[in-house]
Amino acid sequence: MKRIVKLEGLCCANCAAKIEEGVKKLSGVESASLSFMTQRLTMEIEEDKSETIMEAARKLANKIEPEAEFKILR
Repeated sequence: MKRIVKLEGLCCANCAAKIEEGVKKLSGVESASLSFMTQRLTMEIEEDKSETIMEAARKLANKIEPEAEFKILR
């Protein structure tokens, strides 16, 4: 299942890389890519773990970049 999240207010490429690496390590995440330029996190995840993964990704992003707003687009 593909999920796309907008991280508005992402301040630097280093933070984006840290978030991407952290999300890739979450259980149930098959792939993840975060573009600093578009501020979009694109993930392929296991459908039955969608809610758990999205909440874990939100917490991870808030820990690394608390100023960024986590908006689920799809």
